[in-house]
Amino acid sequence: MIVFGSYVTNEPEPNDVDVILVMGDSFRLEGCPPESRGLFDHAIAQARYGASIFWVRPQLILGESLDSFVAHWQLKRDGSLRGIVEVVI
Repeated sequence: MIVFGSYVTNEPEPNDVDVILVMGDSFRLEGCPPESRGLFDHAIAQARYGASIFWVRPQLILGESLDSFVAHWQLKRDGSLRGIVEVVI
C-alpha cells in the first residue's frame, strides 16, 4: 500500500488520503467479499471513505518496474516531489 498526498505532509488538517493498493498478480476482484469491493472502485471509495484509492497488480504495469510506477506517482504536476509512504503488510 502506498500512501501519498497531503496526508503524509506536515499539513495540520489534511482533507483526504490518497492510496495505491498494490495487489498480488493473482488478485481477482471477484474473489473479494462484496462489502470490501467499494475499496477498489475509485468513485465509491471517494464518496464512502473520503479517500482517493487506486489499485494495481504488478503484471499490469507494462514496461516499467513497480519502483518506477511508484516514483511516477511521487511527482506533482509542477515537477516537485510529494510525500509518499510505502506500507508493507
